Amino acid sequence: MKKIGLVGGISWTSTLDYYRYINEGINAQLGGLNFAECIVYSVNFDNFQRYNAAYDWDATFSLLANAAENLKKAGAEAIVLGANTAHIVADRIEAQLQLPLINIVSATAAAINKKQLKKVGLLGTSYTMELDFYKTKLQAAGIVPIIPEKQEDRDYIEDKLRHELGAGIINPGTKAGYLSIIQQLIDRGAEGIILGCTEIPLLIKQEDVAVPVFDTTRIHANAAVAFALGG
Repeated sequence: MKKIGLVGGISWTSTLDYYRYINEGINAQLGGLNFAECIVYSVNFDNFQRYNAAYDWDATFSLLANAAENLKKAGAEAIVLGANTAHIVADRIEAQLQLPLINIVSATAAAINKKQLKKVGLLGTSYTMELDFYKTKLQAAGIVPIIPEKQEDRDYIEDKLRHELGAGIINPGTKAGYLSIIQQLIDRGAEGIILGCTEIPLLIKQEDVAVPVFDTTRIHANAAVAFALGG
């Protein structure tokens, strides 16, 4: 079994799910008392948020690359960045470490292609929705991503991620707001919905939505399990 290095704390709430899913995935395949060999480095979420808000991607890179370097020194054989937004600097980190980095966008694109969907709605932080790093990888895989049209809706998603879900706060009113935005994406032709922030699955489940949803936390964790077991 290969050792997984998980950069967590971005946020701690979704890191709990990553750790659980990776261990459950290993155990489902190997049985008994087999669980993951996993090293976790949890960064300070406040630093991550501040650097992103300032669009200081060099600082974001330094924060996450330092965590990844420490995981490599501790014996990690692949890196998992436990956040969609963190993948703004994923390629830079992989190039510097010269260690496999299991990319959340690539894993999500593969899951969408498996269902043969072409047009999907993308929810996430404002960076994930509005910058190109995520959409470009999806487009390269033959997928057309669409995001909420209204700036106020994108700001609403970002605000709730930052001030509620990132702190583990689950608000029924926020769930209703997210579902309204999701329905607008479906009305515009979305055949599926990417829950493109690892905190969104804390709020939105498949049973809440009429089209397939792609839980990026679970998809990413499953990709880490596949790597660890050599699949």
